[in-house]
Amino acid sequence: MLDTMTMTKIVGAFCGALLVYLLGGWVGESLYTTGGGHGDHGEQAYLIDTGEEDGHGDSDTAEIQDFASVLTEADADKGEKVFGKCKACHKLDGTDGTGPHLDGVVDRGIASIAGFAYSDALADKSAEAWTAENLDGFLENPKNWAPGTKMSFAGLKKITDRANLVAYLQTTGN
Repeated sequence: MLDTMTMTKIVGAFCGALLVYLLGGWVGESLYTTGGGHGDHGEQAYLIDTGEEDGHGDSDTAEIQDFASVLTEADADKGEKVFGKCKACHKLDGTDGTGPHLDGVVDRGIASIAGFAYSDALADKSAEAWTAENLDGFLENPKNWAPGTKMSFAGLKKITDRANLVAYLQTTGN
């Protein structure tokens, strides 16, 4: 049944398929690889301006001290738009979502919502309250302010966004 010619056809078909596969991979790699790499010789192609300054030295300390004055000029309507980033996990109607509800959060005790499973990092701070300054620190970088928190949000880098959000949260009921 299997003679020499049939075996030759089978081996030829296999070799042809392998050749097409290898050539397809080579063409695909050459089309989608722009060269270079991630070594020391690579240069950044372009910069994206985020509106923040590059220096991180004393300006961070100035921001923390300046938050109270920024908060006095904050716009709650703009804070409502910033709250859009929080809506995936937090609600303002008194019910908990993935995170605890945030209505009346300003000056409320930290980890004080009964029945919500807080992380140990926030439970350890339960003697404190969510003052505007504490909210500022937490909203800037939750993992840094409360190491070990379950909150996976990266934070709000702009002090005006944080101040606007705190001003909006001050308007929410209990």
